[in-house]
Amino acid sequence: MAQTGTLHDAFLDELRDAYDAEKQLTKALPKLAKASRSPKLRAAFEAHVEVTRGHVDRLEQVFASLDEKVRGKHCDGIAGIIDEGKAIMEEDFDEATMDACLIAAGQRTEHYEIAAYGTLVAWARDMGHADAEALLKETLDEEKAADKKLTSIAESGINQDAADSAHPANEQDEDDATPARGARGGSAAAVAKRPRRR
Repeated sequence: MAQTGTLHDAFLDELRDAYDAEKQLTKALPKLAKASRSPKLRAAFEAHVEVTRGHVDRLEQVFASLDEKVRGKHCDGIAGIIDEGKAIMEEDFDEATMDACLIAAGQRTEHYEIAAYGTLVAWARDMGHADAEALLKETLDEEKAADKKLTSIAESGINQDAADSAHPANEQDEDDATPARGARGGSAAAVAKRPRRR
């Protein structure tokens, strides 16, 4: 009868998954950077490539701290998110919309990694792997910081530019010849009642 796996086995499995995910991202992030039109967004993706390489190195230190061989296990989750990002880059969006979508793709990645590293940190702590916990917590903090950075870039104007492109301020309802009043398309009530255009 085969021996039942333990939380330590699951922990190693998750580490291998994370290791492969980071390796995949070192190849995918430069493509997101290249597709970005905003210099600030491009710089953020480029900087995160280097941070991600650091995550790979840190995971290798985690394996060493556990006296385990460094190896990855194909991460289907991050592969799927990367495929979604590739599909976005093939769309014919205006520049602001493309950047808004690239931010969304980047944040999908960060949220996936935050969930993965949050679990790894908790398991390492519960099993008493103090060195591994400290290393993994460092990476978790960096993933959270990257997510906040992307939110900041989106809120600095990219999302609003994309929204304005979708619904220009001078756009009028077909049954109303009077221009909408107020900044960015009229009052909040008017905007809420206005039908969405595609």
